[in-house]
Amino acid sequence: MLNSITKLFKQLLEGNDLGNHSATDPNLAIACLLCEVAGADHQVGEEEKEAKLRLLSKLLNLEPNNAQALLARANTSSQESASLYDFTSQLRELDQESRFALIEAMWEVANADGKIDPLEDAVIRKAAELLYVDHSEFIRAKLSATGPKS
Repeated sequence: MLNSITKLFKQLLEGNDLGNHSATDPNLAIACLLCEVAGADHQVGEEEKEAKLRLLSKLLNLEPNNAQALLARANTSSQESASLYDFTSQLRELDQESRFALIEAMWEVANADGKIDPLEDAVIRKAAELLYVDHSEFIRAKLSATGPKS
């Protein structure tokens, strides 16, 4: 995060327009949100890495190699970002069903190791708020992702 702040100050000193973001990439934003939740507790295990890859492939209908490349870019972007808003602001065009699927996928990543850390919960909660996902849908996504599989 310190790198992000330093980068912002450098851009300000150089007179760059901070409101002029590069072209949006919704797929990258989705991948970044999955990376954010996986890294929230500062421990990204193999289960979470596999869940991110599987869920990203499913959400975006990508081949595993393409999903892996997107996740590599997302890890970098996630580390350089100052807030979740950087990613959620790029997803305003998603319909409610897609937003629900994304929040559900975030819960699945958080639960991949068998436990949901409070920091992971906080990231998902904030992302849901920024994506205007109703609390009832937020809870439904959690139950769907963490409940017993039939």
